Order: sequence, then C-alpha cells, then structure tokens
Amino acid sequence: MNGWVIGSLVLGLTLLVVGAELLVRGASRLAALLGISPLIIGLTVVAYGTSAPEMAVSILSNLNGQVDIAIGNVVGSNIFNVLCILGLSSLVAPLVVSRQLIRLDVPIMIGVSCLMLLFSIDGTIGRGDGVVLFVGAIAYTLFLIRQGREEDVPGLADLAEHEGRSRVWVKNLALIVLGVAMLVLGSRFLVDSATTIARAIGVSELVIGLTIVATGTSLPELATSIVASFKGERDIAVGNVVGSNIFNILAVLGVASAVSPQGLAVADSVTRFDGLVMLAVAIACLPIFFTGSIIARWEGLVFLGYYVAYTVYLILDSTNHSMLPMYSTIMFFFVMPLTVVTLATVTWQELRTSRR
Repeated sequence: MNGWVIGSLVLGLTLLVVGAELLVRGASRLAALLGISPLIIGLTVVAYGTSAPEMAVSILSNLNGQVDIAIGNVVGSNIFNVLCILGLSSLVAPLVVSRQLIRLDVPIMIGVSCLMLLFSIDGTIGRGDGVVLFVGAIAYTLFLIRQGREEDVPGLADLAEHEGRSRVWVKNLALIVLGVAMLVLGSRFLVDSATTIARAIGVSELVIGLTIVATGTSLPELATSIVASFKGERDIAVGNVVGSNIFNILAVLGVASAVSPQGLAVADSVTRFDGLVMLAVAIACLPIFFTGSIIARWEGLVFLGYYVAYTVYLILDSTNHSMLPMYSTIMFFFVMPLTVVTLATVTWQELRTSRR
C-alpha cells in the first residue's frame, strides 16, 4: 500500500466534506428564501445535502460491483449518525428535541429501518424494493415541506432585495452544482482507495464500508450538527441526523438498488447483526428523546460508548480475534441488558413526573 492510496483517501474525504458544505450552504439559503422552518431545513435540505456523499458513494460502489461497500456505507452511516454525531453534539450542549421529532420523524426512522430489513430477508434489495423506497422518500419530503412552510426569513429576504433575487438564486445554484461535482469526484477517490486498503490488510469490503467509508461520508453531518449545536441551532443539529438516516434508507438505498438490474445483494451479517444494530440504535432514540425532550450529556456519553463498543466488535470479528467470544458475551449478556433497564427506568420516572 503506497502513499498514493493514502493520499487518494484523504483527497476523497476532503472533496466530500467541502462539496457537501457548498451544497448545504447553497441549498439552505434557497430553502430559507422559500420560507421553510429551521427544523424542516434540518430534516430535508441540510439532511439530504449532507447525505449526498452516501448517495454518491453507494451508487458508484454498486455500479463498480462493490455492493458490500454500498450497503455497509448506509448501515454504518446510520449507526455513526446517531451514536457518534448526536453523542458529540450533546457533549457540546444538551440538545433540546422537538416534539415533532418524537411523535413523527423518529418513528418514521424506526419504520424505514424495519422496512429495509424486511426487504433484505431474501438476501437482496431488488429494483422493485428500491422504487418503493424512493417513492417513500419523495412522499416524506413533500409532506415535510407542506407541513413546514412559513414566511420568508427576513435576513435572507433583505439580502435578496439588496443583491437582486435572480442573482441570489444563480449564486446559490452555482454552489449546489459545484458541491455535487466535488461529491461525485470525492466519492470515486474514496471508494477506490478504501477498496485497495481493504484488500491490502485483509479486511472485508463490508467492514470497510461500515467503518472507514461510513465515517468519511458522515463527516458533513458531524461538522454540521456540531456547528449547529455551538450556534444554538439545535433543531438543525438533531433534525440533520434523523433526516439523514431516513434519507439514507429511502433515497440512497432506493436509488442504488433501482439502478442495478440485479438489485443490491445484502450480506448475511447485515441481516443477522449490523442491520439489527442500526434498528436498535433507532429505537434507542425514542426513550432518550422522550425523557424531558432533551439529549443530556450523560446520554451522549452512552451513545459514544456504544459506538466505540460496536467498532471494537467489528475489528475483533473481522480479524477472528480470540477475545471475540468473551467480548460478545459481556456485551450481549451484561452491558446491553443493563442499558435497557436503565433506559426503561428513566422513561418510567419521566412518565410519572409528567402525570403529576
């Protein structure tokens, strides 16, 4: 493995991050000019923009025959988004969670995760499944836009009047086009270098997709949510993650499987373990979001701890390490039950408090 491969990996990640930033900046300003609320911007424009790397990587990987990277990228990104991004963002500042997220969007995230596993039972997400997923993405987006229309944001409206509305539109459309171009180019560098690394160190493409590629394509979400948390835009910080996860399954997997004549082949480990972890992470959001409608710092630490534990498991499993059986026993029979009991207790106490 030479320096060119490492340089290609870094270049790919850099292009993805910068391209996503340009895409989000242009799209967010245009959406705000149309009068869409911050939460809806987070759930749609920002979430979809920061998920563009996943879209580019998954489609390119699928077309190149690297299906494990395409699937692993989506599943790994969804796990990373909740456990790592929300964990780090809540450490910056406790995140207040909108009631809409609790009542609507998180249940939808859980539902589409179940749907993905259901479509994967036969070992393939077929073209018909992909069309169903993509239609779901369109319906969800239209519903959110219809629900969240508000008056124009004054600052941007004034800017449009000062610079000329047509000039503002052209400027931000140019940012969107440039961002998409950088995402496509960056995804090619990232997929090619990640595949070379996987073959060189003897790690499967699925594990590379679940870790290196998933983390790389989630860097825009990470940067966006942390910056939003610093600026007090907590609706965007949380909405970005939830919206990205929904988009990853409905649109990214939908398009990737629809454009492939054979659909997407799903590895057994995805349906037996990684996909179930993704579903469990989505379900875990409900009690944590529900307790006081806030993600506290200690809950963020729990999320981060589980991401580290999940990554360690992947490494031990991919290398057939002798510690894997003992590690799995500790996780499945001690750590996970303890977490479930803790979350159930906190939720029950919250329910009792809310009824008083």
